[in-house]
Amino acid sequence: MTTPPARLDNVHRVATPEGCDIELRAAGPVVRARAWFLDFLVRFGVWLLLAIGATIFGQLGVGMLLLGAFLLEWFYPVVFEVYRNGQTPGKKACGLAVVLDDGRPLGWSAAGIRNALRGVDFLPFGYALGFIVSLLDVQGKRLGDLAAGTLVVYLDVPRPKAVGADNDAGSEAPPFPLTREEQVAVIEFCQRASQLTPERAAEIAAAAGPLTVDLDGEAAPRRLLRIGNFLLGEEARKVDA
Repeated sequence: MTTPPARLDNVHRVATPEGCDIELRAAGPVVRARAWFLDFLVRFGVWLLLAIGATIFGQLGVGMLLLGAFLLEWFYPVVFEVYRNGQTPGKKACGLAVVLDDGRPLGWSAAGIRNALRGVDFLPFGYALGFIVSLLDVQGKRLGDLAAGTLVVYLDVPRPKAVGADNDAGSEAPPFPLTREEQVAVIEFCQRASQLTPERAAEIAAAAGPLTVDLDGEAAPRRLLRIGNFLLGEEARKVDA
């Protein structure tokens, strides 16, 4: 019995009715928090302008200020997500967008549900519940996303080629003798590198310790690929012998 392959990175694959597969890269809680903070600054700036204007109109101005604060808090994200392709200004600055689970654009219903539940995600303070739920969910969803069937994703921009997609890294002997377990780990990385995003490949390579301690970026996984090619060549020579 074969075991289904584990999900790699944060890629959400959707099969369309036309028989095409699309990939959506789910955004994690950190970049989403950054987008929320940028939106907060925008709303706060508008609120300050309303507060300054309210001083001119007395009691009427206070009513206008309260109404404006309500609209900013509850309709600001909904209107932007419906009319601006799932992007508030903060999400746009961070390269994010909200879509339905199947990749389609949001409508009023989904946008309203996901934002109406922000009050629950906020509990007990500072969006703590939403943050915990997003850490537990494989696609980084908060409660509002789970209820509305929505997903916050990175925009579909040209992605760098996966490390190892064309394994022409060459061959390099390890700088010191490796145990059998270490050799197997490096070889498995080499064989699976084409399935990893560059970010995840760099993260795994950074855990290789002394093999990549002086390298960063794509240089670290490239060295592991070269060492893996060397080890695979050694294995092939043993078989031929």
